[in-house]
Amino acid sequence: MKKERIGLFGGTFNPIHSGHLKAAEIVQKRLFLDEVLFIPSYIPPHKKYRGIADPHHRLKMVELAVRSFPRFVPSSLEIDAQERSYSIITLGKVKKLYPRSLIFFILGIDAFLEIDTWKEYERVLEQCFFVVISRPGFHLGDAGNVLGGEIEGKMFLVPEAEALNPDMLDKYRIFLLPINALSIASTEIRKRALKGESIKSMVPGEVEAYIKENKLYQS
Repeated sequence: MKKERIGLFGGTFNPIHSGHLKAAEIVQKRLFLDEVLFIPSYIPPHKKYRGIADPHHRLKMVELAVRSFPRFVPSSLEIDAQERSYSIITLGKVKKLYPRSLIFFILGIDAFLEIDTWKEYERVLEQCFFVVISRPGFHLGDAGNVLGGEIEGKMFLVPEAEALNPDMLDKYRIFLLPINALSIASTEIRKRALKGESIKSMVPGEVEAYIKENKLYQS
């Protein structure tokens, strides 16, 4: 029986934007993922985190953004927990929800380069596949130097614009995926919202309307 393939796409999503959606769409198609879970992280609204919208606003924006993508699923796993988000904990919860599935952890090369700072990163690497996508200003080739190069042999660079050969799942655990995603930054969206400038080309229409209606990022 063919196992389902579930992608995990986490982040603050402050706010979610068209670049996130385009990147997830490319990954979903090239790795034949059955679902991609969008998991906003829980960050409490303390002064230290000024500029980050309330967790429930960020979750609602994710729900609105993925509505027209049948394989994208908003997830409140980390927000419901109301505690600091650790990948190893979230991964464990997802594996319980999808016990017979293959799990693919989607992240940018910038985040992957810092994996040695993650809580119990060794267990995270053991318990799922990784999909490392390109980001402006970073080189996918640098992934081979992570952890002193000790996991380089587990990596496979998926040829640009090609789909993953299913046979590669038996040989590799980390897939480097060069993508031509939209160059959009959440920081720029927040700056524009603060100034009252248009963000129409950067976020889905429903997200833009939600930001305006709730006066997010206005102070």
